[in-house]
Amino acid sequence: MPHENFTDAIALLKADHRRVMDLFEDYEKARSSDRKKNIARNICDELKIHTTIEEEIFYPTFRGKIEDNVLDEAYVEHDGAKLLINDIESSSPDEEFYDAKVKVLSEDIKHHVREEEAPSEGMFAQCRKAGVDLVALRDELARRKEELLAQAKAGGLPAAKPNALRLVPA
Repeated sequence: MPHENFTDAIALLKADHRRVMDLFEDYEKARSSDRKKNIARNICDELKIHTTIEEEIFYPTFRGKIEDNVLDEAYVEHDGAKLLINDIESSSPDEEFYDAKVKVLSEDIKHHVREEEAPSEGMFAQCRKAGVDLVALRDELARRKEELLAQAKAGGLPAAKPNALRLVPA
């Protein structure tokens, strides 16, 4: 993935958002179990990579530079998505609630994207005003993303690990 395709870090992250939204649309149109499973796997991989680069690089860069509650909510929203991602990855389209889980994940991600991309007060708008070199940050995000994409192709990514939510034993 060449860095030049994206003007800055926010453009890279927005492109990820569009890619995942397109995959959710493809899932809704899919009819066969094999096609649904393949699309869901792609959605889960894209989201695991995206949440990783945001949590390892993007969010920490802006801690103390934008509203803390915006970052805190983003981590919690990611964790909710990660729980669904792990559940979807460990099940099959023929199982009960599979389609519902993908639908709820889609709705959660749409909400998260709206909050990050909201004009004026959204996370990305705040980040643009923070004085951070978004081009250098783009390069750092792109390098890490390339590593994770290679890992996904070579043998798969590990299960998504929640950071903000504590899992209560059953």
